[in-house]
Amino acid sequence: MATADSAEDLAQAARSADAGQRIDAAFRLRVAAGDLPPGAPPAEGLSPDRARALFAAQCLSRHLDLVARDLQKRGEGFYTIGSSGHEGMAAVAAALRPSDMAFLHYRDAAFQIARAGQVPGQDPAWDMLLSFTSSCEDPISGGRHKVLGSKALAIPPQTSTIASHLPKAVGAAFSQGLARRARPEHCAMPEDGIVLASFGDASANHSTAQGAINTAGWAAYSGAPMPLLLVCEDNGIGISVPTPRGWIAESLGRRAGLTYMAADGLDLYQTYRVASEAAALVRRTRKPVFLHLRTVRLMGHAGSDLELAYRPRAEIMAAEADDPLLHSVRLLRDAGAATPDEALAIYHETGASLRARAEEAIRRPRLRSADQVAQSLIPPARANARPNGPDPETRARAFGTEAGAMDAPQPMAKLINWALTDLMLTYPEIVLAGEDVGRKGGVYGVTQKLQDRFGQGRVIDTLLDEQAILGLGIGMAQNGFLPIPEIQFLAYLHNAEDQLRGEAATLPFFSNGQYANPMVLRIAGLGYQRGFGGHFHNDNSLAVLRDIPGLILAVPSDGAEAAMMLRECVRLTREEQRLCVMVEPIALYQTRDLVTPGDGLWARGYPDPQARIPYGTVARHGDGRDLAIVTYGNGAYLSAQAVHDLKAQGVDARIVDLRWLAPLPETAIRDALKGCQAVLVVDECRRSGNVSEALMTLLAEAGHARTARLTATDCFIATGPAYAATLPSREGIVAAANALLGRG
Repeated sequence: MATADSAEDLAQAARSADAGQRIDAAFRLRVAAGDLPPGAPPAEGLSPDRARALFAAQCLSRHLDLVARDLQKRGEGFYTIGSSGHEGMAAVAAALRPSDMAFLHYRDAAFQIARAGQVPGQDPAWDMLLSFTSSCEDPISGGRHKVLGSKALAIPPQTSTIASHLPKAVGAAFSQGLARRARPEHCAMPEDGIVLASFGDASANHSTAQGAINTAGWAAYSGAPMPLLLVCEDNGIGISVPTPRGWIAESLGRRAGLTYMAADGLDLYQTYRVASEAAALVRRTRKPVFLHLRTVRLMGHAGSDLELAYRPRAEIMAAEADDPLLHSVRLLRDAGAATPDEALAIYHETGASLRARAEEAIRRPRLRSADQVAQSLIPPARANARPNGPDPETRARAFGTEAGAMDAPQPMAKLINWALTDLMLTYPEIVLAGEDVGRKGGVYGVTQKLQDRFGQGRVIDTLLDEQAILGLGIGMAQNGFLPIPEIQFLAYLHNAEDQLRGEAATLPFFSNGQYANPMVLRIAGLGYQRGFGGHFHNDNSLAVLRDIPGLILAVPSDGAEAAMMLRECVRLTREEQRLCVMVEPIALYQTRDLVTPGDGLWARGYPDPQARIPYGTVARHGDGRDLAIVTYGNGAYLSAQAVHDLKAQGVDARIVDLRWLAPLPETAIRDALKGCQAVLVVDECRRSGNVSEALMTLLAEAGHARTARLTATDCFIATGPAYAATLPSREGIVAAANALLGRG
């Protein structure tokens, strides 16, 4: 960054190969010379004081970029993707209320700075310096990552570079309509609040963004409230790939359900006027607006970016000549808000103050240990009002004629349905959402009658888009609801898994526990459906869920377990703000019998509505000392059959049903295996990358010498008669047990 004051030094800096030095020097020289770019006269709406404050926010955003690059060169700073060229977002912030939740593009420092000016007690310069230097005193991430965000400013942090924050922004906006009907205890937005989501022109092409924009329009077209302001910051290039001129306007300017508006983001006054109109329209109509904001990208993609390697010099110079700060100086002058000399003084003073404070920031403490880094993976517990629960008449009315069947053994699907009913009666903030969960009652009938019992506002039929379903859940959780979304089949999760990995699970980590996405995701999954669907409807891979830090994965094996584990997941979500996923074995939804047809040994009675299975516990069935079979889900069912056969052969076995697969309940597993001579792991998932690998490691570390595992093969599942050919079987478990015990 140029610090010299002489015209000769500035002129030399303006010819520098360093983009930051060049742009800084050019700004100083051109303002001093009155060489300002032409443009439209200032639009009405900004008072002189407010215009000067927004220009100061733009200057601070610019100097933060310059300081970040200097700090990186010194080894004291660790992030250089800047906001230069996008400073017009300061005017967008001014057009909104500071209570309007904002999911920001990573180039929106000016927005956060300008919003901080609307809230007393904020120091955005210091906060961002701490973030650049990875100080553990950084008030948003605690030094874990450079993110924009602030709890006080209603800006949840994102790291998204592909607009993966848009689905949850859509969900948060949708939740505002639900909150007007029944405001949840932990509601985060005021009743007339709107949601902003900003993103770049390149990421607008990503399927995640396209899906979210489509969902917003679809919801609005269907008549649902959707108070969402989508801001596309169009600088014409995505790292090195140009965006075709006119592409955003042509491709997104005529979308059903969306109102399209455009503004020149280089013009502070016009941007404020158009953004104010857009925000007012969203707030009044509760319908989404797409605001297309022209910007430029200055200083390349990041500090390490060699822009000349892929972009013509003339194009780079043209962008620099269109510096939005130069436009702001002209507009301030023409509006009578500040002379160029006064504007230049603001710029100088901002830079000098920031450089001095940067020297303080580099001396602040940083994270050092793994424990410190991981401390925010698990969000803090929160206080909740004590639920009263439904009165007997309300509960009897909800269950209707089914109340008389509760004493009779039932299959898993029915018991999950009843557990959901009791939970929704107890906690009015619970909302179910998913494809076909409402009128149809789910593909397997698990959610039958729930929409009749609780209405379309609490049991929501969504469009066919798993990213939208998960985004809906995440966004509702941001606004105080307790969402229970459903993914229809485990195989369908894979096109949307980043919503869990990159958004929901990372939020506590990147916000130092200040934000969380408490949610219970239900997924019908695993294999053994007879002759139905092949690998699209039978998916035996849990690896994608097991390796997401902070996520709790539950897999029940019978209906009573499922009901009690679901209640525990809701408790974990409501009280501890955890992200829970319950994978329900499809093949066991309607299973009643175990050994022989008609024996009814796998059906279960409905457990007391207060009964839960605590997180981190396992089930031990039997006390056999010859063999312990460690398993879960369908494996528990098949192992129960195999134990029946082994007993007839003189083998005394026990079953350890894991129930909780991530994190593995290691202490409970070790305790359940005490006194057993041999351990057989039965894993219905594929041999590579699944639970059995972790279990075998655990057993080896615990000193178990006689161990073996039986898994599915590394293959997709077939349809037709070979539906179970690649999976563990009753007979296979018996054979593996005998081989382990040396019995032929």
